[in-house]
Amino acid sequence: MLKINLLHPDILLALAGNGHGARVLIADANFPFATCTPATCKKVFLNLSPGVLTVTQVLKVIQDHIPIEKAIIMSPPDESPQPIHAEFREILGEGLIFKPEKRPGFYRETRSEDTCLLIATGDTRRFANILIVIGSK
Repeated sequence: MLKINLLHPDILLALAGNGHGARVLIADANFPFATCTPATCKKVFLNLSPGVLTVTQVLKVIQDHIPIEKAIIMSPPDESPQPIHAEFREILGEGLIFKPEKRPGFYRETRSEDTCLLIATGDTRRFANILIVIGSK
C-alpha cells in the first residue's frame, strides 16, 4: 500500500517513466483530447462529470510529486487576465516561469512528442488548461 497522496496507477507509471523535459497536460473539460496530443501520449480520464475533478485539484497533487521547470498556459485571444491563471501561480509559486500561449500556440505545444501524459478533468472554467514541463531537480 502506498503512503502518498497520488494513488492513480496510470499517472504514477507515466510520471515514473518520464524525466526532464517531458510534458504533462492537465486539461479542462473542453480540451480536444484526441486531436491535440500525440498518439504516444498516455491519456487518463478523470472527467467523471462537469466540475469533477478540477484542474487545480489535480495540479495540487501532481506538483508534490515532480519537479516543475515551467508551465505553459492557454490565454484568451485578448490576453485578458484569467482567474484560473492566478490560481495556477498560487499553487506553483510566483518564481516559476509561466508562458502564456493563445489557443493555436497552446495546441502546438500540447502536440509535441514530449507530451507524455494528458490528465482530462471535468473542469468547466475557461482557459483552465496547463502544460507543465518536468524539471531536473
